Amino acid sequence: MNVNKVFLIGRLTDTPDFRKTASGQSVCSLRIATNRVWTDKTGQKQEEAEYHTVVLWARLADIASQYLNKGNMVFIEGRLKTRSWQDASGIKKYRTEVIAERLQLGPKSQSGGAMGGPAQTRQDVPTATTSPDIRPENSAPRDVGGDGEIPIIEEDEEIDVKDIPF
Repeated sequence: MNVNKVFLIGRLTDTPDFRKTASGQSVCSLRIATNRVWTDKTGQKQEEAEYHTVVLWARLADIASQYLNKGNMVFIEGRLKTRSWQDASGIKKYRTEVIAERLQLGPKSQSGGAMGGPAQTRQDVPTATTSPDIRPENSAPRDVGGDGEIPIIEEDEEIDVKDIPF
């Protein structure tokens, strides 16, 4: 069995880059920073940042470009994809990206903006996906400290701005 699955929780390092392809398909590129903290052999706390390029297509691209800004926290679920091309001087270049299959916006701040501050409830965190949720019914995600489900936006479902909880 082979698995190509990526889960990232991090902060946007810049404003999302939204564009349309020649055929009119929405595409959005994000740069996300994640960090790792550990203690080395001498007992010193170490921290390392890693930067990831994420590509979102169709409705996920629209949602990301509309609701995400530099500094926002975001959860991405997707797969790795490496593409190659030749630059102007004929040198072959490679880039590995995360192709997003699911997007969850980070918590809203207390002041009402989506800047990654503490959330009042998990209801503040809308979710988007390009594939149906495959969890068994009894293991669906629940609010932390509440009893309502985390909203999941399916690919073929229309989004009404009034349904977004912020």
